[in-house]
Amino acid sequence: MSEGKQTSGLTYADAGVDIDAGAAMVEAIKPMVRATRRPGADAEIGGFGGLFDLKAAGFVDPVLVAANDGVGTKVLIAIQSGVHHTVGIDLVAMCVNDLVVQGAEPLFFLDYYATGKLDPKVGADVVRGIAEGCRIAGCALIGGETAEMPGLYRGDDYDLAGFAVGAVERGRVLPRPDVAEGDVALALPSSGVHSNGFSLVRKIVARAGLDWADAAPFAPGVSLGEALLTPTRIYVKPLLAALKRTDAIKAMAHVTGGGFPENLPRVLPRGLGVRVDLGAVPVPPVFGWLARAGDVAQAEMLRAFNCGVGMVVYVEAARADEAERALREAGEAPVRIGRVVRAAAGERVLFDGALAL
Repeated sequence: MSEGKQTSGLTYADAGVDIDAGAAMVEAIKPMVRATRRPGADAEIGGFGGLFDLKAAGFVDPVLVAANDGVGTKVLIAIQSGVHHTVGIDLVAMCVNDLVVQGAEPLFFLDYYATGKLDPKVGADVVRGIAEGCRIAGCALIGGETAEMPGLYRGDDYDLAGFAVGAVERGRVLPRPDVAEGDVALALPSSGVHSNGFSLVRKIVARAGLDWADAAPFAPGVSLGEALLTPTRIYVKPLLAALKRTDAIKAMAHVTGGGFPENLPRVLPRGLGVRVDLGAVPVPPVFGWLARAGDVAQAEMLRAFNCGVGMVVYVEAARADEAERALREAGEAPVRIGRVVRAAAGERVLFDGALAL
């Protein structure tokens, strides 16, 4: 290089990655993360890995249970409507609800947030939701990753993934092997669409010619975007409380992608299925609107959505009243929707009646 001649060298910022923005976001979320501390996890974020002390958490002979998930195209509604503080709750819910159905207490959570251009405020709003979800579930947010990847994601678009680990004492793992014909299926209400079926939801909204800022046809006084972004319910604390109150609970199924046909039989032994009284299912108004606006058949509704049931709890028939009482005392509103029956391998969920759509 000749004396006095200057060159314009490229920087990471020129490539679209703002390291300073990432550092600013980490500082902004530290208090949120700190608020999720629990026995077993009390370290600050920022290390190369998160630590958890099982002994400090009170476990004697634990089995670890892990789950990971995302939020799907629900994030597009958050991005397009500018409401970012709730999808983090969904992210946690989709993971920890999968843990508790195996009897496990969620211990810690890690998130992955990827975007085309990092906006520290948006990122902090997302993590605020993640921290709130962890607080509701009683688990610690012990780490995560923020990735700014221009060229892979367009503009301010982002996506989320989550990873949760829980533990259950060895003799308390669910489902139990004694699930039997005649056992009662109790439904726990969902808060709405939760985090599955949003590709169909967005198709229906487009067909109806509505904008996210328009009034929700099924929820007066609320915008469509806000109504559809209602977070997934986190069932962890009431279910763990009910499991401590009674041993009548034999199995639980989280109703996610695939709806009733895919999820209800997942925890049942071979040769058993469940007969569901659709007339007993508590269907929130959002599902009636989706069915009508999209001209969606009942069978498709049951495959694509939870239709008002976020969790199904299988309980011993002779102790169903006891199990219902334990769930109510824990703050839930269980509804009897069916019974375990003999079923062929091909068709394990049988339906009676019709949904109140």
